[in-house]
This record gives sequence, C-alpha cells and structure tokens, in this order.
Amino acid sequence: MLDPDLLQLQAESEAAIQAADSAALENLRVRLLGKSGQITALLKALGGMEPEARKARGAAVNELKNAVSTALDARKAILDEAALTQRLQAERIDISAPPRPETFGTIHPISRTMEEIAAIFGAMGFTIKDGPDIEDDWYNFSALNIPAHHPARAMMDTFYLQGQPGQRPPVLRTHTSPVQIRTLLKEPPPIRIIVPGRTFRADHDATHSPMFHQTEGLVVGKDITLAHLKGCLIDFLRAFFDSPDLPVRFRASYFPFTEPSMEVDIGWNRKTGEIGKGSDWLEILGSGMVHPNVLANCGIDPREYQGFAFGVGIERITMLKHGIADLRLFYESDVRWLRHYGFSPLAPAMLHEGV
Repeated sequence: MLDPDLLQLQAESEAAIQAADSAALENLRVRLLGKSGQITALLKALGGMEPEARKARGAAVNELKNAVSTALDARKAILDEAALTQRLQAERIDISAPPRPETFGTIHPISRTMEEIAAIFGAMGFTIKDGPDIEDDWYNFSALNIPAHHPARAMMDTFYLQGQPGQRPPVLRTHTSPVQIRTLLKEPPPIRIIVPGRTFRADHDATHSPMFHQTEGLVVGKDITLAHLKGCLIDFLRAFFDSPDLPVRFRASYFPFTEPSMEVDIGWNRKTGEIGKGSDWLEILGSGMVHPNVLANCGIDPREYQGFAFGVGIERITMLKHGIADLRLFYESDVRWLRHYGFSPLAPAMLHEGV
C-alpha cells in the first residue's frame, strides 16, 4: 500500500501522462524520472532514513516508479501508433489512379543530321574520323594550300589563341579539313573518310554562328575522277532530302585546296522553300578535286594518286530539310523547340527505313 503522498503523486503523474502529447510526454519523463526528477529525489532521500523505515519506503517508491514508467511506455506506444497512422494516411497512394505522363528526351536535330550523314556515307564505304578543335597554322591553313594573304587567315574571320613567342598562334579550327591532312599523313591511300565536327568562325547572325558544325569528305586513290565526285554527292543529296529526282547542279568556283573547284546547287522553290520543286537553285555545299599541292604536302605523289573532297554545313542542310528559319534556335536550349524538332532516341537513322 502506497503512502498518501505517493498515491497523490501517482495520480497526478498518470493524469498528466494521459493528457500529454509526444513533446510533453518527454518533458514529463524527465520531470519525474530524470536525474533531478521528483521520483528520483524520493529515492535519494531514502539514505537518511532508519533501516526499517527505509525498507518499507523504498519498496513503495519503487512501486511508484514502476507504475509511472509503465504509464509512460503505454502512452508513448499510443502516440507512436497514432503518428504512424497519420503518416500512412498522408502518404497514401491510390494505385488505381492513372500514372503521371512521362517526359522523354529527344535527339537534337544537329545530332540527327550527323547520324543520317554517317548512315548514308557509311553505306558508300566511308569511315568516320575525328580531330582536335584547336589546330596549328600548318594543319588549318598551310597544308591545305591556303596562302598567307588569304582573307580566311584574317583575325576578323578566325579565332586565334595565345601562342608561343616567335611562332604563329594556334587557332580554333575554321573547318574540319585539318583532319583530312592528319589522315593523309598517317594512312596510305586508298582513303575514304568523312569528318563531322565543330568549327569556329568570327561570324554571328540569323544564318551564321561563331560555332557551327561541318561534315567534310575525302576520297583519295588511283584513277579517281570528277565523275566519282558527282556521283557520290548526287546520291548523298537525293538520299538525305528523300528526293530520288532532286535536281543537282555543279557550278565552277574556287577553293585553295581543290582544283577544279565546284559549288553544288540543288533545285528548290524560292517562294515556298520546297526542296526539289520550282525552277530556282540553292547553293548547298562546296567540292572539288584535291589540289596536287595538298597531296604533295602530305607526302603523296599527285601523279599517281588523285582524290576529291567536299564540305557541307550541317546546320544549313538541317534547316533546309526541316524548315527551320533561324540558326540561333539550335543553341537556345528551348525545351519546347527541342520537343517539336527533336527525334526519338529509339528510332536511329537507318537507310533501309529512310532517313
């Protein structure tokens, strides 16, 4: 039987425990059973009592302590269960509800065009080469028969980098043709390559960008003629624009690294922009037979080997094929634009399905 003061403390404690929330319950535990708690103080007071009285009082205080501990544990279990129930209700998932619509990324039109170009020329037996974006003057200009006075070397057209004293500074490559030189130096003919990649020129407007993409091609071997060049490019353009009867015209031009040089035009309608329709012509790429000086610069005898080369702007043909009016849209990372003009990553470019 508990003493009256212990009975009162037990009743008050159990009443407070039943009314307490989680935070208040912890405060009650500390107030009653902590190092300075009320029940702990009663236990400490036993040391000053007579042995017989201490025995009886100690048993009563321990009974009170056990009762309060049991009440605290029971209340904590109730509060924990209520909190779990509330959490489960808040996190409830309706498995019968329809799922949220998934968003998928798309292949950028420039990447898609590169894939299509690789597929078309890959079917012709071309391999893909790559090279550095930063080139020295010899690979970018001199080896390609571009003279020192050529306007392409001007700082207004070319991005020059900090170079070594007494040496011509390196450049951000103005075309992917340096990779042709690197290939000619490393591999013996016959050679049949395409070189897609980034190039850099100091120009920026609706149809020009300081960074853009090109694909250049090179074929070197014995008995290579202008007819091979024409057949290769006509087949490429008709496959790329999916127009078997696409009109293609070769027009005399000048490039330092080819001789003879030609610009290639395709038929289109100036008013409607339709490719292969109308009576107008649109310049699409540059080409020509590899200049003998270029072959000689790479240690290849031009009397024994001939070749042809061509270069096409990837953004340009992408804009024409898909009706994109402004070059700058390619680089604005507008998700809406990418969703409209992008391509499914699950549908790669394949010739037997059409590109």
